Order: sequence, then C-alpha cells, then structure tokens
Amino acid sequence: MDIRTVGIVGAGQMGNGIAHVFAVAGYDVLLNDISEEGLQKAIAIIDRNLERQVSRGKISAEDKAAAMARIKTTMTLTDLGQTDLIIEAATERETVKQAIFEDLLPHLKPTTILTSNTSSISITRLASRTDRPEKFMGFHFMNPVPVMQLVELIRGIATDQETYQTMLAVVAKLGKTAASAEDFPAFIVNRILIPMINEAVYTLYEGVGTVKSIDEALKLGANHPMGPLELADFIGLDTCLAIMNVLYDGLADTKYRPCPLLTKYVEAGWLGRKSQRGFYDYRGEAPVPTR
Repeated sequence: MDIRTVGIVGAGQMGNGIAHVFAVAGYDVLLNDISEEGLQKAIAIIDRNLERQVSRGKISAEDKAAAMARIKTTMTLTDLGQTDLIIEAATERETVKQAIFEDLLPHLKPTTILTSNTSSISITRLASRTDRPEKFMGFHFMNPVPVMQLVELIRGIATDQETYQTMLAVVAKLGKTAASAEDFPAFIVNRILIPMINEAVYTLYEGVGTVKSIDEALKLGANHPMGPLELADFIGLDTCLAIMNVLYDGLADTKYRPCPLLTKYVEAGWLGRKSQRGFYDYRGEAPVPTR
C-alpha cells in the first residue's frame, strides 16, 4: 500500500517530532490536537528544529520551506479520517487512546492503517477495539524523534503481513531503522530501559548513592550519554512510573515493582524537566540534584 498522507493525533513532544520527520520525508501531514495553542506551539517548535537542521547543513532552506508547507493542523479529529496512515501520539493512558480510535472509526477510509506511538500498552488490546485489527500496529518512535534513529514496530496478534511490510517501507523512507518487537508489555526498549531507571531510583532510595554519583557512575562506568536519573527526568517520571506499572501488572513479577520513591516524586508533581523539578531542579541556571 502506498502511504502519502499521514494524520497525527497529539501535537506534544512526540507528535510534533513525528510530524517533523514525516514532512521532511515528503509526506503530507495533518496534525491534530485538542488545543489551538498546542498546535501553534508545535508548529513553532518544528520550525525551530528544522532551522537548526538547516544551520547544521543537514537540510537546505528549500527543504525546510517545503516541509513546513506540507504540515497542516486541525482541532477536528475526524478530519484525519481520509489520510492513508494515522499515528496516535496522545497521552500514555489506554482509555484516552481507545476513545480516540472509537471517534475516528466511522470516518476512516477502508484502507487506512491505524498505529499507536504507545511505549508500553498492548497493541492487540487496542486493535481489538477497532474495525481493522489486521491494519493496526504499534509505531513507537524514540524521543527526540528528529534525532533518534530507532522506530519499534510492534505487531498485534491480528496484524497482517501487508500492513507490516507497508510500515517497514515507511520507516525506511523516513531514513530510520526499524526494530520489530512482539506485543508484550513495554516491547524491547522500555522493557530493558525503564527497569534500569527504576533500579537506579532504588539505588537512590536505599542510600547506596546520591543523584550525582549514580548518574556519574553510569555515564563514566557504562559509557551512557545520560545518567539514568537525568534520563528519567528527560522522559518524565510519570511516564516512567506508568510503564513500570504496565510491566508489573502485565508480567506479574515482583522485579518490576515500581520504587516507592519514584511514586512519591510523581505524587509531588515532580515529573522531571517538563515540571521544572524531578531528580534535578531545573529552575536555576544549571540543574541541581534534589536528593
């Protein structure tokens, strides 16, 4: 199937990044959000990030202008119905995602492929609530989308081969690399990454190390570009906790029990960079450890 038009639900951090890479790759993009302010902010971010790529010689000024012209916005979800591919990039709550797909269903073309950028929720379960489980996939981009090379492709139990091959071709056209994962809680990247972050929080909780020493140890001792607590702040502590709960509930193994300290930070509203406080306090000139 030839994909030419792409509808993206959610203009937040992931949604605007996905819109960016699809527009650069030559797709016509229709970006949806519940807030006009959110859409305007997303367009400004895309413009700024494209300008950064121009300044670094990654794309030309003409490429940037063409990419920006390919992105249209709408606050009406059903406008996305006539696109060839829909990517849901809304908040990581299953009820929200289900409601989005249910609202879209009556307005879809028979050939439209549905995908979700979920980082952990069952693709099979999301697909089962639609009229086309065979044309439904997990399409998980990494953050920040314009920079990160990987896309996880997750097949639900009903996903057909044509849909999978179509999505492989889309990833290749984006200039990214696909990693195919089976539909088990948190897939590949987050099945490994988030428990590592959770263990780092336990290491802090038990007093084995400070925020600074834990992050330095992993950066210098394991050659990680960011320490696990710094990375948790970047991802969002609420997202980390949500994924740990999906693992804990889905696999029924105590090794996936979320650290109580992670829960406490989320309860406090200290969610990381987006709320200006997490394992670091970002309100000053330089981040300061909060513990």
